[in-house]
Amino acid sequence: MTIELPSLPGLSWTHHEGQHRQDGDTLVLISDDNVDWTNDAAGAPAYHTSTSLSFDTDGPFQLSARVSVDAPRTTFDAAALTLWVDENCWAKLCFEYSPQGEEMVVSVVTDRYSDDSNGPVILDGSVWLRISTLPGAHAYAFHYSLDGTTWNFVRQFRLNTSTRPRVGLMSQAPMGPAAAARFSEITFRQTQIADVRDGS
Repeated sequence: MTIELPSLPGLSWTHHEGQHRQDGDTLVLISDDNVDWTNDAAGAPAYHTSTSLSFDTDGPFQLSARVSVDAPRTTFDAAALTLWVDENCWAKLCFEYSPQGEEMVVSVVTDRYSDDSNGPVILDGSVWLRISTLPGAHAYAFHYSLDGTTWNFVRQFRLNTSTRPRVGLMSQAPMGPAAAARFSEITFRQTQIADVRDGS
């Protein structure tokens, strides 16, 4: 089933069909209980039980959205922007709830095993996230913003693939009941980012 949103190409789920609704201009994705994407670097079993509402794209792009997750939150639940090729090649940029009860930006890049990195703590209850292509095949950048205008660099990376990843939005709840992730001010531009570190 293809889902249409005005700001994005036609969307479909990477895994099983998920739950979504629209509250005005906000897309709400509701995860199942205890779902996640993880290829644990320490060797714990991999899980790909969450599902991303995603699309195919050719050429350069920037996908951004203001994200939040409805309270009450449980550990590691998140709203995320995603890149998905297969179970051993994917990445996600998350607004995640930490074991310490803090909302923070978290990024994960997976080449067989996941490189999982915590970013800044966010105090405002929401944050803008962005995925951008970089010059060169299969190179990407993650950014976050507190105002939707000035972008802070999180990481750049290359996916080890010859296949173009699907680009999407996801809700996850690895350790708790369903999480309702909200995506507003969704913007998709088919343009190359100029500089990963200049705030643009």
